[in-house]
Amino acid sequence: MSQLRFPHETPPIAGEMIEIAKGIHWIRLPLPMALDHVNIYALEDGDGWTVIDSGINSRKGRAMWQALMVGPLMGRPIHRVILTHHHPDHVGMAGWLQSAHGAELWSSRTAWLFARMLTLDVQTVWPEETLAFYRSAGMDAEFYEKRKAERPFNFADVVAPMPLGFKRLDEGDNVQIGARAFTVRLGQGHAPDHITLWADDVVIAGDQVIANISSNLGVYATEPEADPVGAWLQSCERLKQFARPGQLVLPGHKLPFFGLATRLTQLIDNHHSALERLKAHLLQPRTAAECFQPLFRRNIGAGEYGLALVEAVGHLNHLHQTGEAKRWRRADGAFLWHRV
Repeated sequence: MSQLRFPHETPPIAGEMIEIAKGIHWIRLPLPMALDHVNIYALEDGDGWTVIDSGINSRKGRAMWQALMVGPLMGRPIHRVILTHHHPDHVGMAGWLQSAHGAELWSSRTAWLFARMLTLDVQTVWPEETLAFYRSAGMDAEFYEKRKAERPFNFADVVAPMPLGFKRLDEGDNVQIGARAFTVRLGQGHAPDHITLWADDVVIAGDQVIANISSNLGVYATEPEADPVGAWLQSCERLKQFARPGQLVLPGHKLPFFGLATRLTQLIDNHHSALERLKAHLLQPRTAAECFQPLFRRNIGAGEYGLALVEAVGHLNHLHQTGEAKRWRRADGAFLWHRV
């Protein structure tokens, strides 16, 4: 990937951490999915630590945190967890770090509300609204029946209970962590009010900016008319104005890198190109499930199908809301999309 530079091409192994910048340490925790890790950052902060994100909640994850606390973190307390966004691989153990270890949780209000709401919303069967959303996207019939027969995924499966009480972070807030002063910048698209933290030499980007992959821009039954692609493009354009040479970017996945302005430009260009390919594909009416090839340009397996489907809806919603595509319902309830 041209003009991006990776200062550490080998990530830390489980149970260890690497000092990636002065006073900032890089930790990796495993995930049970194709994207098999999440990056955690521990920042030296007085007599203890500020931690960015937490990994999913599991016995293995808690054991790894406990080993980190007595090992690389040297028994010093975790004073606070800063949550970049509400997705389970980032918020999963935040509540446990609060309740069991006395950490404060700092978060955007939107992320905290989403995470707490979803941990309390436990479903034993699929809500009809979700099934109707899948049908509207033209989900493959075999995949649909298999998913319908399974127990729904619940946040509470991998996210620890979240106690009451957090500190709200918002656009433009200043956060002092150790010797660094960070400014909060909110991103949109991948998750609402996604926190990024900007210092002169370091940007903590979470999943808003990742070097080797584009973050999922999905639409779900909770907000079926959302336009995450439009929000994402606007965020990338806005964040570019704050990018400076020499800033080390610390993403939620993959490798830390230099070249923030270049990467933001790549993300913008890549999504515009995907939208153009999608418009060409819509010369014939298509369901969202029939739009994988122009968007992703590769075969989508069963393990990726769900994320690919919601991202296809995201791109189609964008074309619909910008007046570049129209849609109507087929007899089976699926939307057919057609280029205007």
